[in-house]
Amino acid sequence: MATPFTTVQSWWRKIFSAPTTDEINPLYKAWRNRFLWQRLHLWLWLALICLLSFTLRDIYGLFFPFQELQQLPEVVRTQRIVINVAMLMSILVCFALHKTKLGRYRPDLLFLGSSWSISLASQLFATLTGFALPDTIGWSLLFLSQAVLMPVCWILHLLTQVSVLLYYFGVNTALGLETPIPEHPGIYNVTFILYIFWFCTICDIGVYLYDRLQCSEFYARQELESAYQKLKVAEAKYRTIFENAVEGIFQSSPDGRYITANPALARIYGYSLVEEVTANLTDIEQLYVDPNRRAEFVRLMEKYGSVSEFESQIYRRDGSIVWISEKAYAVRDEQGKLLYYEGLIEDITQRKQTEEELRVFFHAVSHDLRNPVLGTVMVLKNLLNSGGLGTGNQGQGGIIEEVSSQSPIPVSRSILERMIQSSDRQLNLINSLMETHVSETQGVVLQTQTVQLLTIVKAAIADLEPLLAQNQAKLTNLVSADLPLVNADPTQLWRVFSNLIVNALKHNPPGLLLTINATHKDDKIYCTVSDNGVGISQQQSDRLFDLYFRGTSIRNSVSLGLGLYLCKQIIHAHGGEIGVNSALDTGATFWFTLPIS
Repeated sequence: MATPFTTVQSWWRKIFSAPTTDEINPLYKAWRNRFLWQRLHLWLWLALICLLSFTLRDIYGLFFPFQELQQLPEVVRTQRIVINVAMLMSILVCFALHKTKLGRYRPDLLFLGSSWSISLASQLFATLTGFALPDTIGWSLLFLSQAVLMPVCWILHLLTQVSVLLYYFGVNTALGLETPIPEHPGIYNVTFILYIFWFCTICDIGVYLYDRLQCSEFYARQELESAYQKLKVAEAKYRTIFENAVEGIFQSSPDGRYITANPALARIYGYSLVEEVTANLTDIEQLYVDPNRRAEFVRLMEKYGSVSEFESQIYRRDGSIVWISEKAYAVRDEQGKLLYYEGLIEDITQRKQTEEELRVFFHAVSHDLRNPVLGTVMVLKNLLNSGGLGTGNQGQGGIIEEVSSQSPIPVSRSILERMIQSSDRQLNLINSLMETHVSETQGVVLQTQTVQLLTIVKAAIADLEPLLAQNQAKLTNLVSADLPLVNADPTQLWRVFSNLIVNALKHNPPGLLLTINATHKDDKIYCTVSDNGVGISQQQSDRLFDLYFRGTSIRNSVSLGLGLYLCKQIIHAHGGEIGVNSALDTGATFWFTLPIS
């Protein structure tokens, strides 16, 4: 518990503790020396004028004696002019030294010299004359003027005071001198001692506190200047980013005016100067082809505080139409009042044109390629399954006669089957392209429901049994029926398991051993499809799920490398992750996670 004593002690330490070495660094010492040198010049002028005034008084007193000086000894009254002239000469010498390198670089020595030349001159004269001179007025003016005009380096002030007092009390006591002033009969006058002590103490404390204040302000100015320089550097850096950004950067008012804009935004809107944007676009609503888009922008800002990928068509300065995408947020003050909108604008006209071209392309793929291939597959399958086979139809080597308006064309069953297989592969490639396009533009659409993972795995294995038998592969299913249910799209998950199994079969020689497993970890199901095949290099593993990436060990395949990419899209749409752990000659383990419903 704090007591009055500890409170005073803490305050005393805080106020009067000496500055540490770290606080008084060379920079502050240099500043303090320069300050002392400048103020010393002012003090010398003040001392010179003060001494001149007392000298004029003494000259006037020779002809018209002052009543107030009649009690002084005759020698003091007659020789004061000599003392004043001697001090004036010492002041002039100090003026000369002040202009030299010594005075500039060592103002502390000049401070001591000028102070002693004034304070000790009268004491030396008094000692040589044979009496002690308590120069109360002279010392008070000297110490006070130094404390007021040069309030730094309190040690110097203390040193000048102690030196004079040591001389006065020490030399006069040693020589047994007495004061000639009636009201000051002894050297050790209690009132005089108390006055000098407290006067010097107050002056020194004032100098010390001012010196500490200046020290604190110096470092504060240094930090402020450093922060200002950093701010200027940061401002220049961000100004460069602002001026050279590819995207348009803006600030707009709630009433629809542009407050600031960068050159990129001016170029997007068809202006050559930024000032033209802020001057001409005073109603942003008029920019939009659809006048309701600005209202929709404001509505989303009020509801969510930000917008992202807000796509609209706008008019440029020349009347042409471009597509833009806006990403912005609302800036508010501490009370929540809306100040302005701030964000980025990107010209996406080229992207929109590319998307339109892709849409047309995939429309052509869907109608001009997929439908004819699908029709061909249906015709071939109907022909293969029809009962009207020619007489040469005997198993695989039989002959099928194609009846036409001209002469029949004999086709073997094996050729017909290969034609169907080729058409199926083409149809699969076209379907994969279309699915990839849909997932890229619209994302994977999920029809989720609560499902049991084992059911999906069994369905995928059952559908792939002919392919497993063809590749002489053995598949082990370790998925348990006790796993928690998952909220997923069963068709899309079936595609994931099927693609991973088919991918393993395509990349490895016959006789592959496959293992499917699933375990419960925290709030997820961790699924794996492992094989003991040739493995995958690290370089291939890093790109395995990229669009159109194909491994180098695929056997007899014309795939486009879309299967694993679609697996990644499907798993990410479910909120899971997918990856592979493998190395050459060690097999591969594909894994993915599914959140538990």
